[in-house]
Amino acid sequence: MIGIELTPEHPVSRIADLGAKAEAEGFDAVFASCHYNNRDPFVALDRVARRTDSVRLGPGVANPYETHPVTLASRVATLEEASGGRALFGIGAGDRSTLTNLGYERDRPLRRVLETFKVAQDLFAGDRVDHDGTFLAKDAGLNYDAEVGAVPVYVGAQGPHMIRMAAKHADGVLLNGAHPADFEWAAEQVEKGLADRPDSRGDFDFAAYASVSVAEDEEEARAAARPPVAFIAAGAAPPVLERHGLDRERAAAIGEHISAGEFDEAFGAVSEQMLEAFCIAGTPETVEEKVAGVLEYADSFVASAPLGPDLETAIELAGAVLRRSEAGA
Repeated sequence: MIGIELTPEHPVSRIADLGAKAEAEGFDAVFASCHYNNRDPFVALDRVARRTDSVRLGPGVANPYETHPVTLASRVATLEEASGGRALFGIGAGDRSTLTNLGYERDRPLRRVLETFKVAQDLFAGDRVDHDGTFLAKDAGLNYDAEVGAVPVYVGAQGPHMIRMAAKHADGVLLNGAHPADFEWAAEQVEKGLADRPDSRGDFDFAAYASVSVAEDEEEARAAARPPVAFIAAGAAPPVLERHGLDRERAAAIGEHISAGEFDEAFGAVSEQMLEAFCIAGTPETVEEKVAGVLEYADSFVASAPLGPDLETAIELAGAVLRRSEAGA
């Protein structure tokens, strides 16, 4: 799979245009990022579904805190129906900085993510569900026939336990990283999870969910990478920061700026080392070389925000890079 993440910071009509362009440029999957302070990702995905024929579509990634897991399952089922059976279920613990704005503590994230997609799979199968765990559901069901097929579940992950859980229970993992060192480490976690995976669950897709910024001008590409890198750095676990020799206090300060809505300060605090660790940024040649390093470990690649200073051009450039990388893998 080669996929792309589109951020609904733009009107959904433009997201639909970009999704159609992504399909034309050879992408297999379109994910819409999920943050309360952007437009609704499921509305955006519906618009993309109307303009496309074959790409898979899904949230990248939804969290089971700001939306009740049963309601979230219903939204994915609706997307499956609206897209003619092309839905993907991207599910993760959510961004700590933005969830703090809503008063959520991300309690027991691994267990809540696992319970969320297991309950969703029961609902997709037409079952009624009673659940008492990290959330409650009493005789819950989908009171409509959405004809939900086998919706692949992709877990957004960064830490070792979430990666291993995904490899054991889900269809794929979206590893939030951009540096080969992260994927070399993550591949070991995937193998540990796969060791406990029942054969009946089928193949597993280890997908890089990597921030990419590509442009013919190297400096423009790197400048466009600062906003998403700020969010990544703010949410990075201490071992990730240590792996790259990054300043934990600087990352924490970036998170505080984001929570306070001080985005210019957050983006300005991103260091060059953070850009190297958390984004693949540069010319097409630079990006292709770095993507190849990631694909030494990962099976698939999803290009996530910012994509580049000009989105239409970036989709063309990234599509060409990823098609060549897929052919050479």
